Amino acid sequence: MHRPAALVACALGLVAAGCGDAKPAAPPRAAVHVALTAPGDGAAVRNDTVVLRGTVRPAGATVLVHGRRVEVAGGAFETTVGLEAGTNVIDVLASAPDARPAMSALRVRRLVTVRVPDVTGDSPAQAKERLAGFGLRAQVDDVGGLFDSLLPGDPVVCSVRPAAGTVVDAGSTVRILTAKGC
Repeated sequence: MHRPAALVACALGLVAAGCGDAKPAAPPRAAVHVALTAPGDGAAVRNDTVVLRGTVRPAGATVLVHGRRVEVAGGAFETTVGLEAGTNVIDVLASAPDARPAMSALRVRRLVTVRVPDVTGDSPAQAKERLAGFGLRAQVDDVGGLFDSLLPGDPVVCSVRPAAGTVVDAGSTVRILTAKGC
């Protein structure tokens, strides 16, 4: 009986000795706080750039917008960001020593408008190519019917919808109406 009691006492001594070497848990690091103030998420603009504004705490944090460092003054930052046509996602990363980094993002949609070109008389292939050059999609609809199929020759563009000269957003679909005899 003496031996099991000695083993238990030894095991308890080892556990107690091991506990003294453990370092106290470090308090959790506070996170950097980043807030984007302009433009609003989901904003739609017509310019090819937008001014991004925001704040950060601590005031001395480092801010990266699309991976490029931005100057921070008094906890505020501002930078001009280039936009592609369509939806753009702007990423912002903020970090500071002894703090967890923070990330934020917002979407800005750049609206680009074009005038529908006059492709009347073009072949459907030529019309599609010209529309694509303006950033427009084409939907070809043969409207000639049965009688038209008996006529010699190839179909041509009779009209487009929306009409030539109409201002539309880039990426819009233009309906090309074709027939052999317009």
